[in-house]
Amino acid sequence: MTDNWSPERAKDIISAHLSLEGPLLPILHALQQEFGYLPREAMVLVAEALNITRADVHGVASFYPDFRSQPPGRHVLKICRAEACQAMGGEENAEALLARLGLSWGITSANGALTIEPVYCLGLCATAPNAQRDGEAFSRLDADTLEALAREVL
Repeated sequence: MTDNWSPERAKDIISAHLSLEGPLLPILHALQQEFGYLPREAMVLVAEALNITRADVHGVASFYPDFRSQPPGRHVLKICRAEACQAMGGEENAEALLARLGLSWGITSANGALTIEPVYCLGLCATAPNAQRDGEAFSRLDADTLEALAREVL
């Protein structure tokens, strides 16, 4: 992932996926992989390349919670909000963390270090509640251990 938006690089990514059947989602994933988010300018290029409206591209990008419209922090903490984690107190842990840090879902900390995002299943239901920080899974979290995960990178 690079943090520098490049229209030329975006056009290359789009072109590389145009031959796929149903290329919209693969293009959006590839753009986010490259830039860390989906710049508005990139979505305009996608719409033009696929001959669909910008509203169509925006509708798909905003429907899926994994797509970001803003660059993430240097670290991303994904907190599971699926039923198993909710049943084990995950929702209360998450709300306590957000309140303690003064953040909201999807908002990056003022120092740019951390973005907290919801995820709707990490596939670790037997060890709920769970979270994932920078791709590493953590299980059986309580409010204090969840906060420790966040504070380690702040």
